Amino acid sequence: MHKIAVIPGDGIGPEVINEGLKVLNALAENHSIQFDFQEFQIDAERYLSTGKLLTSEDVEGLRRFDSIYLGATGDDRVKPGVLEKGILLALRFTFDQYINHRPAPLWKPFGRLKRDVDFNIDVFRENTEDFYVGVGGRFKDKVGSKTLDIDRQLYHMSIDVKASSSVEDEYAYQVGLLSRKNTERFADFVIDYTKMVGENYITIIDKANVCSDIYGMWRDVWTEKCRQADMGFGFMFVDAMSMALVKNPDKFRIVATPNMFGDILTDLLAEVTGGLGLAPGGNINPHGISMFEPVHGSAPKYKGLDQINPLATILAGKMMLDNLGRRDLGDIVTKAVRATLDKGIYTQDLGGNAKTHEVGDAVAAEIRRI
Repeated sequence: MHKIAVIPGDGIGPEVINEGLKVLNALAENHSIQFDFQEFQIDAERYLSTGKLLTSEDVEGLRRFDSIYLGATGDDRVKPGVLEKGILLALRFTFDQYINHRPAPLWKPFGRLKRDVDFNIDVFRENTEDFYVGVGGRFKDKVGSKTLDIDRQLYHMSIDVKASSSVEDEYAYQVGLLSRKNTERFADFVIDYTKMVGENYITIIDKANVCSDIYGMWRDVWTEKCRQADMGFGFMFVDAMSMALVKNPDKFRIVATPNMFGDILTDLLAEVTGGLGLAPGGNINPHGISMFEPVHGSAPKYKGLDQINPLATILAGKMMLDNLGRRDLGDIVTKAVRATLDKGIYTQDLGGNAKTHEVGDAVAAEIRRI
């Protein structure tokens, strides 16, 4: 029995999660797996009525589960960043989900490239540090000071910032941080995965020519780890990589990237593969609780219209199965999605006319058929 915490979230999140659960329940009906789903209301509605984001009670409740299945986070009624930091990033940091895995296979015939080229890229994004540590500040006039606190399972850090300017103005700053131990364990995971899938080369992304301190250490760690593992590797600057993923995505198989650049590149790559409606993501702690979600946002203007593509969420469920040690069932979900698309059953973002629930029904039916 696999205990799964379900956080439907905001906007269209509950709709796509419903279809993901429909598919997982179809698996349970027809294969040797059982789920115990429990829903948690950790969303904008609760925040607007109570002021609560991720609470200590939420965390204690979630710790009893094997995985978290998340719909979407974000609401137009809430200032940008409040829900994202207070719920999504808080979940990733609290459960030490230091790996973000975003697979990007080409979903024919929905790829956006002008030329017909096959590719299958796995992007691994460091998920708890870099410029997404969530600390920074502003000051006005000529002076400013602030203590920045960063809490992770590996460490607690306080950074004292004192600034003095010759010119009165308003200033803003954001701190980026990498720790060697976290970068090492991230590299170890990516190297192990690369070997598991039979590959022997990793493309490593950064901007070390400008941010030479933070990404200089990033390069040092990767060079040491890859040489120790006899793994082929090469570095690319993020701007060059953004062009290469459009021009020659077939040249890449395993890609490793810092947190912020990974967020941007995987959205670009999702569009190249067929759109955000086909893009799942996993926030992974190899020794703890992982969380799986669609890459797309909450799209509040589409809420309740039954129009949103649920396949990213369904494929996030596939990733969850892989993480739970049932890659065999994950493969069945992938085959069911492929069969559904081949039958012309897909939503308007892919040029179809199927409703959200009709796509979920079709994938569940394919699972029963398989």
